[in-house]
Amino acid sequence: MTNNDWLSLARTAFTSRLIDHIEETELAPAGKVTYQFSARGHELPQALMASVLRHAHDGATVYYRSRPFLLGAGMSIRQAFAGPLGRASGRSGGRDIGVVHHLPKGTHGIAILPASGDVGAQFTPAVGWAQAAVYRAEVMKESAWQGACAVAFSGEGATATSGFWAALVIATTQNLPMVFCVEDNGYGISVPSVYQTPGRNIAANLASFGNLLVLDGNGSNPVESAALIEQAVKSARERAKPVLLRLTVPRLCGHSGADNQSYKSPEERKNEESRDPVPLLREFLLKKKICTKAELAALEQDVERSVREELAQALADGEPNPADVKRYVFFDGKTPLRGGMMAEGILVADEKKNAPEGLQAPNTSIAEPRVNLLEAVKRVLDSELQSNPRVVVFGEDVGVKGGVHGATVDLQRKYGVQRVFDTSLSEEGIIGRAVGMALAGLVPVPEIQFRKYADPATEQLNDCGTLRWRTNGDFAAPMVVRIPVGCGKRTGDPWHSVSGEAVFAHAVGWHIAFPSNARDAAGLLRTALRGNDPTFFLEHRALLDTPQGRSAYPAASDFTVPFGVAALLATGSRATIVTWGEMVYRALEAAQQVGGDVDVLDLRTIIPWDKETVARSVRKTGRCLVLHEDTHTAGFGGEIAAFVAQECFRSLDAPVERLSTADCPIPYNPILTDAVVPSVGVIAERLKALLAF
Repeated sequence: MTNNDWLSLARTAFTSRLIDHIEETELAPAGKVTYQFSARGHELPQALMASVLRHAHDGATVYYRSRPFLLGAGMSIRQAFAGPLGRASGRSGGRDIGVVHHLPKGTHGIAILPASGDVGAQFTPAVGWAQAAVYRAEVMKESAWQGACAVAFSGEGATATSGFWAALVIATTQNLPMVFCVEDNGYGISVPSVYQTPGRNIAANLASFGNLLVLDGNGSNPVESAALIEQAVKSARERAKPVLLRLTVPRLCGHSGADNQSYKSPEERKNEESRDPVPLLREFLLKKKICTKAELAALEQDVERSVREELAQALADGEPNPADVKRYVFFDGKTPLRGGMMAEGILVADEKKNAPEGLQAPNTSIAEPRVNLLEAVKRVLDSELQSNPRVVVFGEDVGVKGGVHGATVDLQRKYGVQRVFDTSLSEEGIIGRAVGMALAGLVPVPEIQFRKYADPATEQLNDCGTLRWRTNGDFAAPMVVRIPVGCGKRTGDPWHSVSGEAVFAHAVGWHIAFPSNARDAAGLLRTALRGNDPTFFLEHRALLDTPQGRSAYPAASDFTVPFGVAALLATGSRATIVTWGEMVYRALEAAQQVGGDVDVLDLRTIIPWDKETVARSVRKTGRCLVLHEDTHTAGFGGEIAAFVAQECFRSLDAPVERLSTADCPIPYNPILTDAVVPSVGVIAERLKALLAF
């Protein structure tokens, strides 16, 4: 590092320290900052890392003590204040807590990916960015991505999380250009690090971990820290080995502004103060004659002036507009696909106005071959892999085996192991990796083998859905998560037969597609893959390779089915059945058993769902039965029933009926399964009662 580099780094450290001091002693006591997290003690390694990450496609994930790094990477002082102040000029526009920052494009080009308030959630998106960098350089032959790496910042507490271990396994088994930068301050709130890792030292414990360069040092020592950080980034860039870099730092503040650190002894506090990196940095600058005392004083005076000026600007900035608070939940046709990358997106019109006139049952023209739903999914994946080099398909058993259900058979052979690949057995790793890949411009298609097994990825799924909103439209992570759901054609059980779409429907920012036949599956999947929002694509297990799910496969490679448009599969005037998935066929059969003359609507998508068509049908028939396989209490049918009761009240001739699986797990014994999942006979009886009301 040159003298100018050191002086620039010092400016970053001094600036961060002064911002923290002002927040802690002025803004928080005055109630202007309501949620304050300080980085005091962490400044040196973060400022050093910001000075080293100069590749145009480097990526970093951060946490709530990472403001020094963001300042070093190019975030303005004004934005640093505006975030905690909740101003419109902050990176999130007042939507997220002020210490959770992001930066689409820093001074040196680095992308600082959206931070999460969840401890440990930053690791797998970082490893996804690292894998995407390799992919874009090696598969897409984009030389600009050669040598890019990813860095995940964390405290030592985060090394106890599943996200850390998932990312560590991915990075080391795939030899990805990744640095785990652990700022070990010895505490997670009040819990000492002995509860986070045996012996308090994650570096010592990982010394024998395969294909991992482990570096350990003093994060308050300028020379030692600089040497270790340079070595770590060099190893990652050259793909010698991924790196675990542990740097010990003091936490000179409480966990947050409300924490008085009463759990620390006076001796411990004094020891931490002796390791304060800012005074040690001053000593280093003078000892190495990088500057004189007068020059150092002038630098700090200039920092004081700049910080105070930009604080005044941030305080004068306007409050966010409440009218915009719902904006950015979904792509609005205007905001970037992801930070500055609109050109990389493929836009698909999926709004109601673009729906075809006259909603009809799927076309079964004899000119188009009939295929099962599984084959339709495979053909679309094949087609999109062929036409779009950004598409990558992955998950447990997805590669050589071709998926436990067979949806990816031969795709790895055709497109290679970098485009269709197996993963470690970690749903957190699968989805978190997909987030990082999407942020780096790829189109990830991760598979979760069964609905129940998505549960370990809940944190990453929820974070992904709110990502565009949390970053005020700066970032988005479009992906298609394929999940087989529901009871199989031969058996059920509590682990492989969960439907559970209602939980996903409550996940902000996600679309949900739930096709009942091959043609719809093809159209909906292609719409999802070409869209700009994350989508759950649910494939019912009883329809994958059965006659019910078969239909004509659309020959056109651009065939799509718009989201939010229901299919009218049977018409009538006596009642309306609203359903989706495998229940569609039970509804059709039950309607015939009661004499027909019933509208049967297949929603096809749960989010968004076709309120207009449902309302039009119910106003015509005066009766409504909502039918689904998910459990009853808080099932999505309750949302539809509430809508119908409110919007169609004057047209109703009977109470809105709901029929669903009982509020218990799916049993393994077939007789027990039939006792809890609505059969055709049960549906017909309920429909008869509704018609007779």
